[in-house]
This record gives sequence, C-alpha cells and structure tokens, in this order.
Amino acid sequence: MFIRQLKYLVTLAEVRHFARAAERCHVSQPALSTAIRNLEKELDLHLVRRGRRYEGLTDEGEKVVGWAQHLLASYEAMRQEAMSAHSNLKGSLSIGAIPTTMPVVPLLSTPCQEQYEGIDFSILSLPSQEIARRLDSCELDFGITYLSDTALAGFTVHPLYVERYVLMTRDDTMLKGRTHLDWAEVAELPLCLLTSNMQSRRIIDTAFRQAGVMPRVKMETDSIFGLYSQIRCSNLSAVVPHSVLSLIELRQEICVVQIVPELSRQIGLVVRKQNSYPPMTAAMLELSRGIDLQSRFDRLIQVV
Repeated sequence: MFIRQLKYLVTLAEVRHFARAAERCHVSQPALSTAIRNLEKELDLHLVRRGRRYEGLTDEGEKVVGWAQHLLASYEAMRQEAMSAHSNLKGSLSIGAIPTTMPVVPLLSTPCQEQYEGIDFSILSLPSQEIARRLDSCELDFGITYLSDTALAGFTVHPLYVERYVLMTRDDTMLKGRTHLDWAEVAELPLCLLTSNMQSRRIIDTAFRQAGVMPRVKMETDSIFGLYSQIRCSNLSAVVPHSVLSLIELRQEICVVQIVPELSRQIGLVVRKQNSYPPMTAAMLELSRGIDLQSRFDRLIQVV
C-alpha cells in the first residue's frame, strides 16, 4: 500500500488537482484522498494544503515528493529486474526530446517496441533545461538533447548523431540551380523560423550574427511540424537541422540546400548516472547504439 500512496502523492503534485490525479491513477477521488491522508498519518507530516480544493504542497510535502520520485523509480527498476528473469520486459519508458528531435524519436522507439512488445512509451517535447530537471527528479527515463548543454554535467550521455543545419524550401526557382548558399544569401530569403525562446533558433541566430547579417523572418512558430507545414504551403524557407528531413523523405516538392560555413551540433541520448540500469532502460540503450542515425540523415542531404 505504501508504494501506491507515494504514487498518488507524486501524481497529485504533477497535475495539481484531486479529481484529475484520481483519474490518472484509475481510482476514485475519495480513495486517492484517503490514501494520501493515511500517508500523512504514517509519516506524521502535513503534506498537502487543502481548502475547498487542492492548494498545493506544504514544504514537507515538497521534500517527500522528491524522495517519493526516487523511491518509485527504484521500485520500477526492481520490478523490471524481476520480470527480465522471465525475458518478458513490460512497462513504460518516458522520453523528453527537444522539439527539433521529435522526428527522430520514432527511429529509436519503434525498433525497441518491435523487439519488446510489452514496452510502451511516453514522449514529451521539452526544452533542454527542463529535460535535465526532469531526469534529475526521475520524471523522465531518457532525454534527447544537445550534448553541449552544461546542464547535463553529471548525467551519462550516449552520442546519437551530429545535426547539420540546412535550408529547406518549396520554391526552387530562387536557388537558380545552387547546391550551397552562405548565411548572407540565406538571410535575404523570406524565412519561417522557430521562435527565439528555442535553443535551435538561438543557434541559428548566432550563425547569422557571425555572418554580420539580419535575416528576413516573416513567420515564427514553436513547432517543428508547424514550420514544416508552412514550408509545404507557402513561399517561405526555413533553416532546420538535417535530421528533420526524415519527415520529408518522400516529398519531392521540398528542396534542400546546404549552408556554408557548416553549422552543426551533437545530439545524444541522456540518462541518469547509475551503476546498473533497469532492464527496459538497458534494452533501449543497447538498441540505440546499434542504430546508425548519422548515415541516414547525411544521405538525406546527398539525395535531395
């Protein structure tokens, strides 16, 4: 019962609403409330501030939630270890990915599910700092992000590929047969870019500044899929990591041009540092090491 109580408390802290927490835990609201009250009695602590509705956690509650997240992660690892003795991995893995790598996630999760049908995935699009925070609090099993991020100090990283930034456009008449453009030439085009709060955009802005030019940004979006939709339906162009081209492998109307000098960043899989990994985590890591994403994405530049 104690594990269930901790799960109820952690879920309540996440959704900040008794009814929604009960729904997520597949119990009635009175059952969830009673379980948390019993946990308070066992610990002799006041964990939740209550009025007519949920008002947040007490200071003691915040501390207990932190411990609970780690205890639940250890419990899940133990449960997986027990199941692995029967070669029957079953459970859920959570992945936080920076927005520009969302098209990459299926290339990792699908082979894992093909080999282990009992593994489910929860995929979240998150900024790099939030990925680090959620890995630290055991809310995520994996992160897919820039390996140059200083917030990753203390985590274990597994390089996946080096992303290279390219120009993507539907109107190839403006290219006049060119296979390469420099940053000054790209800046003259009407562009759709990711919003300035996103790390990928900040990387692109740095490249424009270093070239001493100001880009003609006609539209911004915080979604890589929104950006792709704009390119398909308008005369705008975009600067994107070449891994995004996996979205358009069969789209002949999209043109891609390399930008010089090359702008690149390393992307990797990030996990909490542990002496040994739970079986599902270990299985995902092993499979990811055998997938050659770099060659796949580099071929997309050569083909288009």
